[in-house]
Amino acid sequence: MTDSKRRNGLMVASALLGGVLALTGCSGGGHSKASDGGDSSQAKADEAAAKKSSEAQITITPKDGSDNASINNSAGVTVAKGTLTGVTMTTQDGKAVAGQLSADRKSWKPTVQLQRSTTYKIAAEAKDAQGRIANENASFTTVAPAHSFIGTFTPDNGATVGVGMPVSINFDKAITNKAAVQKGITVTSSSGQEVACHWFNANRMDCRPEQYWKAGSTVTLKLALDGVEGAPGITGIQQKTVTFHIGRNQVSYVDAKTKQMKVTQDGKVVKTIPISAGAPDHTTYEGQMVISEKFKQTRMNGATVGFKDSDGKGEYDIKDVPHAMRLTNSGTFIHGNYWGAPSVFGSANTSHGCIGLQDVKGAGDANMPAAWFYSNSLVGDVVVVQNTGDKTVAPDNGLNGWNMSWAQWKAGSAA
Repeated sequence: MTDSKRRNGLMVASALLGGVLALTGCSGGGHSKASDGGDSSQAKADEAAAKKSSEAQITITPKDGSDNASINNSAGVTVAKGTLTGVTMTTQDGKAVAGQLSADRKSWKPTVQLQRSTTYKIAAEAKDAQGRIANENASFTTVAPAHSFIGTFTPDNGATVGVGMPVSINFDKAITNKAAVQKGITVTSSSGQEVACHWFNANRMDCRPEQYWKAGSTVTLKLALDGVEGAPGITGIQQKTVTFHIGRNQVSYVDAKTKQMKVTQDGKVVKTIPISAGAPDHTTYEGQMVISEKFKQTRMNGATVGFKDSDGKGEYDIKDVPHAMRLTNSGTFIHGNYWGAPSVFGSANTSHGCIGLQDVKGAGDANMPAAWFYSNSLVGDVVVVQNTGDKTVAPDNGLNGWNMSWAQWKAGSAA
């Protein structure tokens, strides 16, 4: 063997030996002491490795990195084989989210409604029976408005309303999967009346019984729409229970021919009020109409409902119409009238389609017929208008679905 080959062979052997020594040194199986003090650091490493980790198993929902998370029930922390010692939840900008641990410290939930299109971070700590600590962190983003829908409903929770008040829900997105959405909505009454729902279009669904609600009953609306797909890529986020109460039975009958309104309670006439309905060229809709809003005073501008002069301005613009109650979305009201002569009421139809009752400017005289009717009316009371010569009001023009037969109403259900 030449010197060159011998040197190369020694170099290879040296390299292999170095590799063996390196592997041996990483195994921790040697007993020799390193000259740089590594015995102390190695001992610490051995001690840490030997120490068993915590048995506590923390689960955070939604999973880390999730998007389109629900704003209702998605966020939470649970632990198995241990108890939670602390949980913090914050928005991306560091704002704290209030939450509460369960009595057994096995779970945690936020106590406030989460917001849409918001990124949240959760940090959780727990300990096992030996006191050993475990930690878990996650972040997620809630569903964006573009990918979710909500329903705006009436009446409000806790309200007392008239016997004609339907449950009316308007969705902020067009609903194509009506059956699934309707399945997530239930309306029940303490009276036991059957309730059916009717879709007027892709954005609106109303629910009512065959006859007016029973006086004194309680109606419950349950929205279980969280996660329900209303349209492709569009899911619901609402989970809510609403309860409202039905007051006394009041139905008022307006006769445009006699120009009188008979106010009935439980079928008995309690007051007759002279009225002025729509003039012959501006007749009032006929049919059953439900009071949907009340205003002690409001502005009425003809231009907003199509009554314009040649200059484009409204044929009328009254900024302080007293005791006004809405009957249709298109602008029909029953309201006080201070600008007409007292002799008009009960003798002539002079309005642009509304029903006028005698009143004073400023709505300050409680003895006026309009003031009495306003004070004794609830949102949800029914006003039946007859003998005007006009067509019956459209069922979706206001809360006026009572103008459909029960068969027609139920035919509009998606269930």
